[in-house]
Amino acid sequence: MWDMNDVINLEYKGDYTFYIEFDNGKAGDVDFTDYTTKGPIFAPLKNKDFFKQASIEGGTISWKNGADIAPETLYEKIQ
Repeated sequence: MWDMNDVINLEYKGDYTFYIEFDNGKAGDVDFTDYTTKGPIFAPLKNKDFFKQASIEGGTISWKNGADIAPETLYEKIQ
């Protein structure tokens, strides 16, 4: 269960996958392939060079065009 945890580590793994680590130690790979078709804000993520430029901002990951993913969503995607 997500408890207001923040992303503290982000590593590009290949294709549309990042390794994500939260401040409580939960960590794993998250595939973002589905996000590349979720509307105009995520369209630039189809370009892998752009996709790889994700950074940690406000406890979650974001891209320079303003796209971000809610941290609780990321948390749930880690098995």
